[in-house]
Amino acid sequence: MSGGDPAFGRMTSRPIPIGPVSGALMAFTSLAGLAMFAWPLITPATSSGVQHAQDAPFVFIVMLPLLVLLVLAGLADGGLDAKALAVLGVLSAVNAALRPLAAGANGVETVFFLLILGGRVFGPGFGFVLGCTSMFASALLTAGVGPWLPFQMLAAAWVGLGAGLLPRRIGAREIRGAAEIVLLVVYGIVVAYVFGALMNLWFWPYLAASTMGGQGGLAYVPGAPPLDNLRHFLWFSLLSSTAVWDTGRAITDAVMVAVLGPGVLAVLRRAAVKARFINSGTRVA
Repeated sequence: MSGGDPAFGRMTSRPIPIGPVSGALMAFTSLAGLAMFAWPLITPATSSGVQHAQDAPFVFIVMLPLLVLLVLAGLADGGLDAKALAVLGVLSAVNAALRPLAAGANGVETVFFLLILGGRVFGPGFGFVLGCTSMFASALLTAGVGPWLPFQMLAAAWVGLGAGLLPRRIGAREIRGAAEIVLLVVYGIVVAYVFGALMNLWFWPYLAASTMGGQGGLAYVPGAPPLDNLRHFLWFSLLSSTAVWDTGRAITDAVMVAVLGPGVLAVLRRAAVKARFINSGTRVA
C-alpha cells in the first residue's frame, strides 16, 4: 500500500543532529554542572550558610549564557532551525503549564513525562535544551525562581539528554511499540530517583546534624573521606525523600509514559515528519 501520510508508516528516526560546536558546549556545561553538584564529596565545606544561596545566583548567571550559546551553536551547526525552535518553544510551554497541576504533591511530577518523550523523538541535544527551558519557564510561571533553580535546570537537562541517548535499535531492528514503551518506563523510573538524589545533593552539605534530629551519620562532615560522606548522603537521601517523593515521581513517570506515551510519541513523530526532522520509510498497511 502506498501514498497517504508517511507518519502512519514505519519511520527511521533521525534525531535533530548535534554539531561539533553545540556538542562541545553541551559537554562543557554538563561537566561544570557535575562539578557543581558533586563538590561536597571531593572538597571540604567552607561555609555553613544557607543552601547555596550565595553561589547559586552566580551559577545561574553563568549557565543561562551557556544555554543561549548552545542554542545559537545548534543554529550555526544546522541542527536547530526555525521549525525546531518552534517545537522547542511549544513543548517548553506545555511542560511549564503541566508542572503546576501536580505542584509536587507527594513527589507527583508531571514535567518529566513530556521531557522524556521529546528527548526520545528529537534527540539528546534537543532534550538537553528542553530540560533547561522547561524548568526555567515553569519557575517563572509559578514564581519558583530561587537558588535551587539552576540545579533543577541542569538535572532536568540531563533527563532529556539521557532520553535522547537511549538505544534506538537492537541489532537490525528498530525499537518501537511495546518494547519502546517498556524502555521509556524503566528510564522514567530510574531518572526519577537520580533527579531526587541530585536535588538532595545541592543542599545536603549545609544541613547540620542538629537539623536531622542529631543524626550525625546523615550529615556532611567537612574533610571526611569521600566514601564516608557518600555513605552519609545515601542514607540521608534514602530516609528523607526516596521512600515518598522520589517514589511518587517514579510512579508518575511510569504511569504517564505507559498510558499516554504511545499516543504522544505518535504525535511528536508526525510533527517531526511534517517538519522533516526524520526520514520516513516504507509505509505498511
